[in-house]
Amino acid sequence: MTTRAELATMIDHTLLKPEATAEQVAELAREAGELGTFSICVSPSQLDVDLPEGVKLATVCGFPSGAHAAAVKAAEAADSVAAGVDEVDMVINLGLAKVGDWDGVQAEIAAVREACPSNVVLKVIIESAALTDDEIVAACKASEAAGADFVKTSTGFHPAGGASVEAVRLMADTVGGRLGVKASGGIRDTATALAMVQAGATRLGLSGSGAVLDGLSD
Repeated sequence: MTTRAELATMIDHTLLKPEATAEQVAELAREAGELGTFSICVSPSQLDVDLPEGVKLATVCGFPSGAHAAAVKAAEAADSVAAGVDEVDMVINLGLAKVGDWDGVQAEIAAVREACPSNVVLKVIIESAALTDDEIVAACKASEAAGADFVKTSTGFHPAGGASVEAVRLMADTVGGRLGVKASGGIRDTATALAMVQAGATRLGLSGSGAVLDGLSD
């Protein structure tokens, strides 16, 4: 049985609302320290935050549409790296994915990977709810080939929806433990979080981390 503390160490405590303020980001960081989460994940313009000891700093890139030029994504990632982030979650170009241009998808992930030193974790958001099973597999393979460290289900902003157990299982099967799998988008209760972990998620993106963790005991 997963304990509260164990699950907390898998959580990116997240605040990516466009209207989020610096004060709210500071509160997020404080909560992360109290909850014992792995990191906070905030927008690139809000990286100037005091972090509790042991809490990592993550941000997003090409968020939330993924429709930015590869050079713009790479520049954004490089700027975040210079600001001291530990992890970057980038969004793929879904337009390329939907026409099967996997070389193009891989090339833009590789461009962001080049902008991130090896000690910076790169997660690739594939927006799984907007993809077919075959496209999910291909996106995961492109991410791995480009040097990503994780594949991630969702931004949480796409109308197609967020994470699903089925998508997480397929992603985990495809990367075979060589990459991490982050489930994110619409995970609001303990049962759903645990189901994602059981399906193969090794990281969770949560905005309501406290509510999820309250369903577990140490």
